[in-house]
Amino acid sequence: MKLLREFFSRMSDTRARAATVLSMNRRNLHYIYTRNQRKHFPLADDKLLAKEILVAAGVRMPETYLTYSYFYELRNLERELGAYHDFVIKPAQGSGGNGIIVIVGRSGSDWLGISGKIYTLYDLQKHISDIIFGIYSFDLGDRAIIESRITQHAEMQELSPLGLADVRVIMCDDIPVMSMTRIPTRQSDGKANLHQGALGVAIDIVTGITTHGRFLGQPIVNHPDSGIHLIGRALPYWPEVIELARLAARSVPLKYLGVDISISPDGPQLLEINVRPGLEIQNVNERGMLSILQAMTMQGSDDEQ
Repeated sequence: MKLLREFFSRMSDTRARAATVLSMNRRNLHYIYTRNQRKHFPLADDKLLAKEILVAAGVRMPETYLTYSYFYELRNLERELGAYHDFVIKPAQGSGGNGIIVIVGRSGSDWLGISGKIYTLYDLQKHISDIIFGIYSFDLGDRAIIESRITQHAEMQELSPLGLADVRVIMCDDIPVMSMTRIPTRQSDGKANLHQGALGVAIDIVTGITTHGRFLGQPIVNHPDSGIHLIGRALPYWPEVIELARLAARSVPLKYLGVDISISPDGPQLLEINVRPGLEIQNVNERGMLSILQAMTMQGSDDEQ
């Protein structure tokens, strides 16, 4: 009888937790499509278009050095890239970190990537050509962006020694709902993408202190590569991170979105916005977003009365 009671108690707890989880269908139907008009989706899908609007609104972002839209523009690539010691190459309409190359310096006549890989002029020409051709944007013509490289704050570098970590904040009606930092690993090849093997660490939205970690679907408290302890750390510039997320959300007509931010030695910088932010953040936080969103909606209704 005792085992039976324990079984039904666990079943009840599971159902109660499931009721707080934001599902993909509910996210799409009740939050994305009701708050984001389809005509505004390109603001999130095109990084150059988003940057133009956000920077004009005072949102701090990496500086754009160069853009390439046509193959013939690459004829002066060596001279144009030679003006910069380090930089990032990315597709304007890429997603999931695909197509991004981080250059940290020169190696003779070649370029040195962040992972130690050497890139020749031909390698970079080919990569940018692939971006323009649409290899990283669903076979649609795209533009290549060359922009300044963000160096991490020392505390973020300690937490994420294998690549640039980012902080994702889910925003709804310009209010921060849930947050995590995505930390690259060897498995993710230095990319902050959970589906490629990065680890997620939940952040308390009020204090900026890390609370839970998750790696490949399993709880984790130490970085799998460096061994650094992940939990109970106060992220630097946290009030500024939240304020930057609020400013970015207020600057676009998209009222449910993910805001991705990196923390540099002199403060946070916005990387990009995402109109379809993933739901794995709930597993990382060990908490569903639906109950938070519903409470926000009820509070908003009370405030209007």
